[in-house]
Amino acid sequence: MLGALRRKVATGRSSASILGKSLQAIRPGVSASRVSSNAGKEMLSVQLRGIAHVRSFSHLGLPGCSAGLIKTRDTICIIQPEAIMQTSCRAFSSGDGDLVDAVVPFMGESISDGTLATFLKKPGDRVKADEPIAQIETDKVTIDVVSPQDGVIQEYVAKEGETVEPGTRVAVISKSAEGVAAAAPTEMKSEKAASEPSPPAEAVKEDKPKAKVEASPAAAKPKAPSPPPPKRTASEPVLPPKERERRVPMTRLRKRVATRLKDSQNTFALLTTFNEVDMTNLMKLRSDYKDAFVEKHGVKLGFMSGFVKATVSALQHQPIVNAVIDGDDIIYRDYIDISIAVGTSKGLVVPVVRDADKMNFAEIEKTINNLAKKANDGTISIDEMAGGSFTISNGGVYGSLLSTPIINPPQSAILGMHSIVSRPMVVGGTVVPRPMMYIALTYDHRLIDGREAVFFLRRIKDVVEDPRRLLLDV
Repeated sequence: MLGALRRKVATGRSSASILGKSLQAIRPGVSASRVSSNAGKEMLSVQLRGIAHVRSFSHLGLPGCSAGLIKTRDTICIIQPEAIMQTSCRAFSSGDGDLVDAVVPFMGESISDGTLATFLKKPGDRVKADEPIAQIETDKVTIDVVSPQDGVIQEYVAKEGETVEPGTRVAVISKSAEGVAAAAPTEMKSEKAASEPSPPAEAVKEDKPKAKVEASPAAAKPKAPSPPPPKRTASEPVLPPKERERRVPMTRLRKRVATRLKDSQNTFALLTTFNEVDMTNLMKLRSDYKDAFVEKHGVKLGFMSGFVKATVSALQHQPIVNAVIDGDDIIYRDYIDISIAVGTSKGLVVPVVRDADKMNFAEIEKTINNLAKKANDGTISIDEMAGGSFTISNGGVYGSLLSTPIINPPQSAILGMHSIVSRPMVVGGTVVPRPMMYIALTYDHRLIDGREAVFFLRRIKDVVEDPRRLLLDV
C-alpha cells in the first residue's frame, strides 16, 4: 500500500486526498482532513514494527500530519537505543537480565572434559567478578570456575562429581540478589511443613488390634529353631568388618598418573644404574656464597640448580639420553628442557624448565621456585607442564635413601636424587666422614646402552663433586 501511495504522489495527486480517499473507502463517514491525519498516525503505528520502514515513511509529505512525523522521529530515537540495549544483554543474561550463568572455562587443547571436584561457595553467598566459586579437576591441572559478575549465587546447576565440558553451566548468579530473596520464603514453608507434628500415637495403636485379628492362624505357630552358625576353623583368617573400610573414588589426576606410569612400565625396557656423589664441594660452595647470592638475585642458592647444570652438561656429552624413539625412528632433540617432579597434596606434577642450557644458577633457582609454588597452590597451567626432554626427581627432600624412578613418557631417562647422609669414606688413604648422596638413572634400554648410561651418570658425579669443571668445560 505504501508503494502505491508513493506512485500516486509522484503523479501529482495530493497526499492528503489520497489518504483520505483510501481510508474513506474503509471507514465511511470520516472527514478527509481527519482521515489524512489519523491515517498517517495509524500507518506510523503499524510501520513502527520496523525502524527502516518508519524512516522511509517519515519522508512522505502528508499535510496535516507534521506533528505525527515529529513524534515518529522521537519514537525512533527512543526505541532504537532500547532495542540495541536489549540485544546486547541477551548474550550475557538469562530471563529478565538479572541472572547470569557461570560456565566451565576453556581448559586447554588437550583437555576435553573434567570432573567438578568441589564448590568453594554456597548458594546465597555474595561473590565478586572473577572470584572462584568451584574447581574442575582434569587429568593434569585443577581449573577454577569464576563468577562472571558481582552478585549472589542463586543456585548450582551442576553437581559435585559430574563430568563437565567447556561451556557447561555450573551456577546461576543473581546480580541484584532478588532471585535468592524470592527463593527464601519457599524454603521456609518447606521447613515448616517438615516440622509439623506427626499424627497422635493413639490412632496408630487403634490399628494394631485389627492387624492381630486379621492375622492368619498359620502365623501363630511357633517357628523352628534356626541352626547354629558354623564354627570357624583355625585356618580361616578373621577379616576386619567392612564398616572399618572406606572406599574413595580416585581423582582424575591420580588416575592419569597411574595410567602413564603403568604405560611406561609396559612400553619401555627399564633399567637403572646407580652411583654415589660426594657433596662436600657443592655444599661448601653454597655455604660460602649463599648470603651474597640472596642479596644479589633475591633467591636462595639450593642444590637443584647445581644438579640441573650438571645434567645439562651430561646431556651435552651424551645426546642419546636426550633422544626418544618414535616408531622406527630416533628423534634427537637439539634443546634441553628439564622437567622437575613436584609432589603435591593432589598428586604428582612435572613442570618444565625451558632451555635450561641457556640459564645460569640464579635463573634456574627462580624458575624452579616459581613453578613449585604454582604447583602447590594449584595454579600451574598446562603449558608449563607440557614437553620436557629429561626429568629430575628429588626424593631426598622426603628422606629417601635409594630408589628406582620410573621414566616420564615420552622421555627416555630420568635422574633420581636422594637424601644426603654422612658416611665414612676413604680419602687419601684415610677414613673420613663425608656427606654422600646416592643418584640413580633409569633409562630405556631399547635406545640407551649401559655404556652411555654409566658415562652420563659419571659426568653428573664429576661436575657435582667439582663445580669448577663447568667454568673450564672439562
